[in-house]
Amino acid sequence: MEGRSRSEKGLSSVRNAARLLKEFSRHDRELGVSELARRLDLSTSSVHRILGTLTEERLLDRVPTGRYRLGLALFDLGSAVGAALDLHEAALPVMAALRATTGETVQLAVLDGLESVYIDRLESPHTVRIFSRVGTRLPATTTSTGKVLLAALPEAELATRLEAWRPHRATPRSIVDPAVLRARLREVAERGWAENREESRIGVMSVGAPVRDRADVVIAALSVAAPTDRAAPDVLRRLRAAVVEAAAVVSHRLG
Repeated sequence: MEGRSRSEKGLSSVRNAARLLKEFSRHDRELGVSELARRLDLSTSSVHRILGTLTEERLLDRVPTGRYRLGLALFDLGSAVGAALDLHEAALPVMAALRATTGETVQLAVLDGLESVYIDRLESPHTVRIFSRVGTRLPATTTSTGKVLLAALPEAELATRLEAWRPHRATPRSIVDPAVLRARLREVAERGWAENREESRIGVMSVGAPVRDRADVVIAALSVAAPTDRAAPDVLRRLRAAVVEAAAVVSHRLG
């Protein structure tokens, strides 16, 4: 019972912090302790504690008058949300056209540590499909999107991330040698696209290309995935050309 009570208290504190942040608006840019306590029906001591924590995390700033306003960390979070929405809006029509052109599954991924995270996906209309879902995470070293995103990292950042790499042989074709991986990433950076030939799953291949923002920074990767029995060399060349062109169109739409 004691553990449950402590958990419930923690959740209540989080809820109160969220309620407090929502009190700030265009019309109420700065608010004081007493006013917040009155609005939230909380004691001033409770509001003081919440304000202290939120200020330490840069979610709020304390101004010289003693009142509080939204902090820069919230601006950063809002910018991240805006960027994600911009990416989705820019990519989705292009992804639909790419699927129509290729007849294969089209995916959009971002990098999280050493994982490719699929944030948008349009499934192939074929009977034989590549089953997965939005939110799926795969080792970046085994996917075309992941290799595109890793290859775009500054050398120092790539080295730092690879220090935590624990190679996993998902298939006999998975890369597990750091030297081989680095050589492959250099090739990807030079040519502007990456392949995955049954490195994450037997019977599945993909080709990916980088999506860049208005500052020319790679922020995502677009890929086409298909069963290997539908990917003869001439088909693979067409898929590669199509995904490179589509990724460039998304990049153009972003800025």
